[in-house]
Amino acid sequence: MLTIIAAASENNALGKDNQLVWHLPDDFKRFKSLTSGHYIVMGRKTFESFPKPLPNRTHIIITRQKNYEVPEGCFVASSLQKAITLCPKEEEVFIIGGGEIYNQSIEIADKIDLTRVHTSIEADTFFPEIDTDKWELVFEEFHSKDEKHDYDFTFLTYVKK
Repeated sequence: MLTIIAAASENNALGKDNQLVWHLPDDFKRFKSLTSGHYIVMGRKTFESFPKPLPNRTHIIITRQKNYEVPEGCFVASSLQKAITLCPKEEEVFIIGGGEIYNQSIEIADKIDLTRVHTSIEADTFFPEIDTDKWELVFEEFHSKDEKHDYDFTFLTYVKK
């Protein structure tokens, strides 16, 4: 199963200057819970935005750089299709960004786990529109902003119709 996982604002903003534009600890906990023990597929810039590889996950980094220095325990692929072939077929694989990788994967994904951040924000990277003719919302859980979360947000799960 191919699952896209992301956090995007009301205007589909994902980030700016290769950084997230909010800090939502409960979203990080959900991301860790869902992706731990699985393959995660991402673009090179997304990978390089991490201080180090994420624990307990198999990283596949998509890059066109021929001599990309592969960190220990990570794999490199030159395209999304090649990245997917590196993953076991019975495994749930998570696409974790960035924007271009989301655009490439939305037509072939089976599921979307989206945290909708209830704000509109300036960004340079955006999540693709979710076509509700192709995707069915099967889970929705609202969270109010609090002392640890600057924005209201909703966990949403979509499955392909």
